[in-house]
Amino acid sequence: MTGNRQTSWAFADAYVAEDDVLRWARDRAREAGLRSVSPGTGAALRMLAASVDAKAVAEIGTGTGVSGIHLLHGMRPDGVLTTVDPEPEHQQFARQAFRASGFASNRARFIPGRALDVLPRLADAGYDLVFCDGDRLEFLDYLAESLRLLRPGGLVVFEGVFANGRTVDSGPQPTEVIRIRELLRAVRESQELVPSLLPVGDGLLCAVKR
Repeated sequence: MTGNRQTSWAFADAYVAEDDVLRWARDRAREAGLRSVSPGTGAALRMLAASVDAKAVAEIGTGTGVSGIHLLHGMRPDGVLTTVDPEPEHQQFARQAFRASGFASNRARFIPGRALDVLPRLADAGYDLVFCDGDRLEFLDYLAESLRLLRPGGLVVFEGVFANGRTVDSGPQPTEVIRIRELLRAVRESQELVPSLLPVGDGLLCAVKR
């Protein structure tokens, strides 16, 4: 990548400034050894939530609340974020971050547990956007659940699909990268979806349900 392109990419990533609360949530994630979405990815999530006038969003992977804050900022003022994570202690950090960002407690529903145990309990066609940032080995399963959860015109979004460049590397790759490649192929070939792959952060795969 040329120096100019790297500079442009860095400029795009920092284009929407993050506040002290988001920086606090990022620090908590770093201390816990968690990976947060990049600022550019967060800005894209905010914009995507706004573009579908999202009232109901499901998030797989709460972390410490970085992506959730961006999603809530893009959602309608009466929107509710349902966020799932297997680690309740991480969700406690997210609760603090949401509160510090000024969101009322009824704007987020925290469900601790494994995503594939929780998602089947959520309502069919009840969501405007599903954001998937959980176990990459389960991405294809998340896709199947998302197609059920989304209303027509809703968005499914997967984070981290570049896998730090390994997705396009021709050498031998671990199983999680193979699963990401399978996901990319399945989304591209699906007759139910209109896809796009955004080069922000570590890759953001987006698709609209027809």
